[in-house]
Formats: sequence, structure tokens, C-alpha cells
Amino acid sequence: MEYPKSQKYNTPELLAKIMGPNPFKLQEEMLQNHKIPAGSIVCDLGSGQGLTSVMLVKDYGFKVYAADLWSEPHVNCRFFYEMGLTPDQITPVKADAADLPFEKEFFDAVVSTDSYNFWGRDPEYLDAKLLPFVKSGGYLYICVPGMKKDCHDNLPKELLLSWTPEQLAYLRDINYWTEILNHSQDAEVISIYEMKGNNDELWADWLNQENEIAINDRKAMGADGGKYLNFIAFVLRKK
Repeated sequence: MEYPKSQKYNTPELLAKIMGPNPFKLQEEMLQNHKIPAGSIVCDLGSGQGLTSVMLVKDYGFKVYAADLWSEPHVNCRFFYEMGLTPDQITPVKADAADLPFEKEFFDAVVSTDSYNFWGRDPEYLDAKLLPFVKSGGYLYICVPGMKKDCHDNLPKELLLSWTPEQLAYLRDINYWTEILNHSQDAEVISIYEMKGNNDELWADWLNQENEIAINDRKAMGADGGKYLNFIAFVLRKK
């Protein structure tokens, strides 16, 4: 597929900040035909170094809170300033996804790109930890790395070249996520689907980076481990 919005972020400096398969392209596909009104207050949950947050402001017109546990707000704040954004447009927040420091019903929407699988596998998480901070009728757009078919009972040797069974536990198939999401009493599941972007392309932008994690991931992907993997997106609306 084409990624017209992502192309402007295709620079060595920005791609050096990614923390996995290309988050710009994942977010752009996920937000095709989205229903979040421009000007909405949006939580970018698990925002990492703020790349997806910048895109949400610049390309979608949202006011964004970039919430992440592992990045430092002062570092992200400097990056946002360098990208031409103001504190009125974007706010970095150090936050645990399971203990969010916001007022109840603060957000019009939540967007989470390639990170929700780290904390959202608890069936109680949505209703207890996230939806209280979303206004009634607000949307959640989420995408996660996944498996085309669950294979945890017999993990392929290709995947084990790069990742331990404990790390692979974060990757699940669409049936798993459907069951998790349908457990929620407070969210309407609008859609859940396998994303259509080219898997090799999404991974290549990451594997080309010269950091130890990307270099380690090359072992599995170079052995065709990608044939077992996909990306899964889901759209929810708070009741």
C-alpha cells in the first residue's frame, strides 16, 4: 500500500528513533477512514520517543498527550520543539499504562501503535485501567504485532533465533485478541482485522537500523521468521 503521510518522515534521523517496525506506516494504515474529529484530545499510549505523537498532531490535527513509561518527558519535549510543535499542541507524560495520571473522561480518543500488547493482554485492563479516561462515544484505535496463527505450543525455530519464549508470549493471533476485546463490558468492538501493509517493508525500515536490538531481530527475520507474523488492528468505541 501507499503511505503518503509517512513519506515526509522517511529520514535517517527520524528512522533512527524508531523502536520496531515502522510506526509511521502502521499508524497511517490504522487511521485510514478514522472517525476521530480534528481538534480532539488524544492519548498516544505507549508513544515511545514521540514519533507517532508528532504525526498525530501534524497530519491529523489532534491535541496529543504522548504517554510512555520508558521515555523521558524532557527529551521528548525537546524533540517536539525541534519538530516545530508547541506545548499547546503536544504534552509528553511519563506514565504507566496501568496507572494513568489523568482525569476521568479526559480523552476524546486513544491511539496506540505497536505497544498495546505489552499491557493489554489482561482481559480486565480495558474496563478497569483505560476506558475510565475516555469520554463516552470516544474511539480507540490500536494496532499490535501478532501471529498469523498461534504457535506457542510449538514455537518455530526461526523465531527462537531472535526471541525467547517469554518475549514471544507478547505476540498472539487475531482469535486471542478477539476473545480479550469481547470480554469488555464498556467497549463496543467496531472492527478487528489483520493489517494489509507489506510485512517485509514494515520490518525492513527497522532491521536497517544499526542498534543491537534491530541487529538481533535480523536473525529471525533473515531466516524467514516473518512468515509467522503479522500486525493486527482493532477499533473500539466506549459505550
